[in-house]
Amino acid sequence: MARNKFHEGTGPSQRQLRVGETIRRALSDVLARGDVHDVDLNRMSVTVGEVRVSPDLKIATAYVLPLGGQGQDELIDLLARNKGELRRQVAKKLTLKFAPDLRFRLDQTFDQMDETRRMLNQDVVRRDADADSDE
Repeated sequence: MARNKFHEGTGPSQRQLRVGETIRRALSDVLARGDVHDVDLNRMSVTVGEVRVSPDLKIATAYVLPLGGQGQDELIDLLARNKGELRRQVAKKLTLKFAPDLRFRLDQTFDQMDETRRMLNQDVVRRDADADSDE
């Protein structure tokens, strides 16, 4: 039985990273140009932060966020509703044998960065960091 490197802690393969970035660019382009026949989706500005691809390249999970952060739940619903059309549009731009199934999740990295920044600015943490640098 083949072992899945992605789940062993070694991270995604170079091919997964390359395909994920290609899909991210294609999806960003489709959304920016308004190639989807959905007025509600076309009126939203969407940031595609990352696309992670499964080891077999059959599933691509896009981490997205609406510009300004407003309407996150609506965005996920709109993308899911237009998943088939988005898949076809992205597939036209890819050189893969099969177009992966698209899944959409909210990109939490900005929230995580804000939380980390908030923690690092706490007096206790700054005092401990300053004490460590003095040693």
